[in-house]
Amino acid sequence: MRFAVVSGSFPPRPDGRARRAAALAGGYTTAGHEVLVLTAECSGAPAEECPGGYRVVRLPAVNAPGPCIGFTAVRASGRRRIFRALHEFRPDALHLHGQFFDLSVAAGSYARRHGVPLLLTIHPRPPNPGFLPSAVLRLLDAMLVKSVLSRTEPRYVVSDKAGRDYCVRRYLADERAVECFPAFDGGWFDFAPARNIRAEQALGDGPLIVSMGHVSRRRDLLPLVEALPAILAAYPQTRVLVAGKVYHDAFARRAEELGVRRAVAVQGVVPRQDVPAYFAAADIVAHDLNGGCGTASLEAMLSGTPTIISVPADNYPGVELRNGVNALLVPPDDSGAVAATVIGLLDDLARAKRIAWRQRELIRRDFTMAAVAAKHLRVLEKLVADNTVRRG
Repeated sequence: MRFAVVSGSFPPRPDGRARRAAALAGGYTTAGHEVLVLTAECSGAPAEECPGGYRVVRLPAVNAPGPCIGFTAVRASGRRRIFRALHEFRPDALHLHGQFFDLSVAAGSYARRHGVPLLLTIHPRPPNPGFLPSAVLRLLDAMLVKSVLSRTEPRYVVSDKAGRDYCVRRYLADERAVECFPAFDGGWFDFAPARNIRAEQALGDGPLIVSMGHVSRRRDLLPLVEALPAILAAYPQTRVLVAGKVYHDAFARRAEELGVRRAVAVQGVVPRQDVPAYFAAADIVAHDLNGGCGTASLEAMLSGTPTIISVPADNYPGVELRNGVNALLVPPDDSGAVAATVIGLLDDLARAKRIAWRQRELIRRDFTMAAVAAKHLRVLEKLVADNTVRRG
């Protein structure tokens, strides 16, 4: 079969949706299917290439601030290029990554016109430093995206229960048309860390909590900072290392107010190849504390480092999360629960190690791309088969 993978973000762009789109394109190719990837141009990347046996076409784009957003159809010739590339490839199905990109909207219009079945992976909004971009995205989501999706009737793929509820509420999707496939590309964690972060940054031998990921209004680190006074009372040598781009610095101001700023170090963006070294240096990873569990937290769990997340036990339909057994769950924005969990782990390091091992096995079994690529393929193949029957 011929599958077109359409994503406004694709490697060498560094975000999670880019890596997920690339991993699935590779998985479809390995399974024997012909794959075309349409994406936005990226500085330093060729306009066309064939990595891993599939073809990538990067369309001329206008890049918004930040590393993860490229708009293609806003150019006068953009929409025509998209339609021409798809018409020449003649896909049996389209897999769109991200509902906000204009590339996805244009490809969805092509699918509707030509009766091509559509699989749409819903991704969260990329972090933005100001109010206006988020407000614009919400408006586009409520008006343009919802209107387009109501006409194309895609099959949805989400990562968790919140994503499924969002599709049902925002896009009026039938719950039966929403697949829950939590996934990320974790193969690169098979390599041993090459750096000693504690030694390089003089972090000492005390407990180290790493926050890995962008700091934004949606992930503001306030629960961790507000838990620090209690943690430091029990373990005075504890340090927090913030590794990621800081879009929203309320946590730093709050740390000053609480008198714990000395315990917080801000590293900034970390090169992807160094991420395993930061997890290896950490005693605990705590980033997603406002509700949710992002790719960085899943990677931390895969690394074998105890990782605290703020999701309900039924967050991933079909996957059993058991707090204190194979997961470390806290309510969103609950600094008291964060403090109790951290202190409990530091009080019993053998227990922390057992939980970390179970977290890693859970991720290996249910979350890695190798575990879910076959599920995506089964959905795509069924969409094609049903479409063939429907068209007679």
